[in-house]
Amino acid sequence: MQIVANRRGADDEPQAPTGVLDRIRRATLVAAMTVVGMNVWTGNPLLALWVGSRVVGGGQLSMGAVALVAIMMLVVGLGLAQLLALLGTAYDRASGRPPTVRGHVPWLRSMRGERVEYERSRAGLNAMELLLVAMVVIAVAAFEVWFFFFSTSPIDQRSGR
Repeated sequence: MQIVANRRGADDEPQAPTGVLDRIRRATLVAAMTVVGMNVWTGNPLLALWVGSRVVGGGQLSMGAVALVAIMMLVVGLGLAQLLALLGTAYDRASGRPPTVRGHVPWLRSMRGERVEYERSRAGLNAMELLLVAMVVIAVAAFEVWFFFFSTSPIDQRSGR
């Protein structure tokens, strides 16, 4: 009696749908991931500061307003991260990318010779990961340009360097 392994071979991987509507759907999901990803870093703090400014009004700053800003940033940031994860999953499904194996933490791995074959090592980075890496690289580059060329000097208060 022969036991057949139930592993997916390289030829059995699902292919991405190639219709026009499928491409539009994937492009829309990438655009939505871009907007949500940018709002994690820009819209979230601006919204929290705006709410904090409405609480303070014209008066003096209070610790309650500062706490509200911090809580708003936490709650909205977690909500945006969850939305980004949902959009990433929807994009992976729309592009025909198989779900990856959950990562096993080192203390739960077998000490014997058995190892889990990770799908991620074969599949590489997904669209959401590439998008987030690109956003971080652009943000760091923009900060460096601002810091070295446009920020005021703390020594003599000149504008620009």
